[in-house]
Amino acid sequence: MFRKKKKETLNIVTIGHVDHGKSTLIGRLLLDTGSLPKEKMSEINRISRELGKDAELAFITDQLKEEREKNITIDTTQIFFNSRKRNYVIIDAPGHVEFLKNMITGASQARAAVLLVDAKEGIQEQTKRHAYLIKMLGIENSIILCNKMDSVNYDHDLFEKLKNDLLYFFKDLNISPLSVIPVSAKEGDNITENSRKMPWYTGPSFLKALDSIRTLSDDSIKPLRFAVQDKYFIDGKSIIAGKVISGTITEGGKTVVYPSLAQTAIKQIKVFEEDDRKSASDGENIGLILDESISVERGDFLLDKQVDRQTSFLTDIFWMSKKPMCVDSAYILRCATQEVQCKPVKINKRINSSTLEVIEENAKELHLNEAGEIIFQTDKPIIMENFDYIEELGRFVIEQDYNLLGAGIKKHS
Repeated sequence: MFRKKKKETLNIVTIGHVDHGKSTLIGRLLLDTGSLPKEKMSEINRISRELGKDAELAFITDQLKEEREKNITIDTTQIFFNSRKRNYVIIDAPGHVEFLKNMITGASQARAAVLLVDAKEGIQEQTKRHAYLIKMLGIENSIILCNKMDSVNYDHDLFEKLKNDLLYFFKDLNISPLSVIPVSAKEGDNITENSRKMPWYTGPSFLKALDSIRTLSDDSIKPLRFAVQDKYFIDGKSIIAGKVISGTITEGGKTVVYPSLAQTAIKQIKVFEEDDRKSASDGENIGLILDESISVERGDFLLDKQVDRQTSFLTDIFWMSKKPMCVDSAYILRCATQEVQCKPVKINKRINSSTLEVIEENAKELHLNEAGEIIFQTDKPIIMENFDYIEELGRFVIEQDYNLLGAGIKKHS
């Protein structure tokens, strides 16, 4: 039920304009590192023959029949991959504008982003929009791949021009990519090893750039934020299940339940396959037995000290619904395990997510694919932190009638 903290894992999202090669990139990476079972390659060859096509590496990730026939990634697909340095979860996210919601869902789980740009087509509208989402979701680690270099005869001058254009755009977003790498996912150039076809490129291969990403976290020394997921009764004992989002929780330590502000202590920490655990830190899913019986429900938090009751937040948000967001309309806000009713009380700015142009200040509505700086008011207190302080408590989504409408981050007021 409750698992030990695992070896370090880095979640990466691959994003970019439709048909710029995201799925092919992942297929090539898995193939060249020996991570693809023989039976999977046989399946790909069989399906390719049935569709009358050459073997497509993209079929490794585009598992749905509709995707194979249309050559469009519709849903996010997670691929588990290990390098010599760490574990990876590579999230292949859709590039087509109609599948932007799925892309947001994938990107919100990532700590690093890989943005692909077709060397021949260059920067497209979706390229810019996805770059903005990297910024909005607070993904600090990014790698840009100029893909399909084989289609432009590995032209050095063309790569340098595209690289400069990309860096200029990213500078406007205040993002500094770790690397800009010329690759051919189809041919395997500069994916796991540097290619002889581009001797003018002296930077790292894609795999080496991935392994160079630093992921050390200091969340364990931050205030305790334990998100309650559920409550179980096992062997006559009430066990609170949840995740330590930040800080450290210790046996015997005092705790405050939010939002009720009831006080109690930790009687026992339960971890799967462990009989005696005295503490747990950020990232661990654990069970807790409290010192006394008090009301604790899903969506509550256990804290190391009392905090102010928050009901108003300044946010950056990306809107994904054809129905505009309207000031003072009712929505559902979800953050971690919390679910509360909310309303936007002020739209400070409407922003074109492709050009970053401010369309309107002090607006009344936010439209499809627009970004905005918005103040939200919730109907009851919740725990939220600035995204750059505790990432998991700085992200949220907006829903209505069980439909995902927007995603955003909390920013400094």
